[in-house]
Amino acid sequence: MANRLCQPCTALDQMCTSTWDFPCCRYPSKQAAAKLRAMKPELMDTAQVLATDRAGFFSDWIGRLFQGLKNDTYGDSDFDGRARTLRAGEVVLTRLEATRHRVTRSSSVARRTETPYLKIVAPWKGCAGVEQKGRETWVTPGQWSIYDTTDSYTVANPERVEHLIVMLPKAMLAERGLALDPLMARRLGGSGGISSLALQTMRSAFAELPNMPESAARGVGDAIAQLMHLSLLELAGHATAQTQREALRERIKQHVHQHLADPGLTVDTLAQALNCSRRQLYNAFAEEADGVASYILSRRLQACSQLLADRSHDHRSLTDIALGLGFQNMAHFSRVFRSQLGLAPSDFRRQATR
Repeated sequence: MANRLCQPCTALDQMCTSTWDFPCCRYPSKQAAAKLRAMKPELMDTAQVLATDRAGFFSDWIGRLFQGLKNDTYGDSDFDGRARTLRAGEVVLTRLEATRHRVTRSSSVARRTETPYLKIVAPWKGCAGVEQKGRETWVTPGQWSIYDTTDSYTVANPERVEHLIVMLPKAMLAERGLALDPLMARRLGGSGGISSLALQTMRSAFAELPNMPESAARGVGDAIAQLMHLSLLELAGHATAQTQREALRERIKQHVHQHLADPGLTVDTLAQALNCSRRQLYNAFAEEADGVASYILSRRLQACSQLLADRSHDHRSLTDIALGLGFQNMAHFSRVFRSQLGLAPSDFRRQATR
């Protein structure tokens, strides 16, 4: 029965687009339907089901995660795929590995989209052909393309691929006043500039997110959105020296958030990690009230104050918290904490947790 809400679909708040009756599976075996029902939406591996079920299993999974996508395997009978999905605030990142396949989003499904997303495909291996707005572009490792889920599109993967797929709410960029339609299904990255920085940021974010607290993950999501905006400005021909500095500043902030616990995080090690000069770092922060070193210190103090005010960390000593966020000795930590927040760390904790 078409468009019937079934248990797996309801769990993901998605309308079933299968033409099969409950439990909305197109598999020869009930085993695959049971696996799909039990599977966490952020993880997928076709090795969980019989070989004969894998293409259908993948199709139903990708249709749910990516809001009604249709999938075909170019007529191949053998198929395998796996994926992991992580979140950085409102930004969704998925690492997908699969044999050749092609996904299509029809105009009718696009019109029913509840959450409008802009979607990015960035190959690690293989290639992808993105078709939308009457344009078609192909991207290979080191490149990426962006497209709009509120309009029809096709993404072709004619060989085995490993992709990073990033989804961010369309409103995060549309509200910035940039005309998006002419920029869809275009090639970015591969030749340096802001779009290459954006790709590095997305890849490193996916690698670091599993070990990142939720607040830091939200900051990474915001940084990705900012770099997307700057990349599209560059593509539209509006890039300036200022946008280049803004891109580097966002990259600096993301690196600092990810490495606060490293006591060796300094201006010099930061410049080395980002392959830029100290002068470039200082220029990137020229419009900020504090310099790079002060930014690192203030983020560490902010993170410490959050932990000191969190009752779930009552069992941790002041020393454990301070050293765990990159401070190398307690005398320095206590001095700068009192200077910035007006209280000794112990007094701050006592007042915050009353």
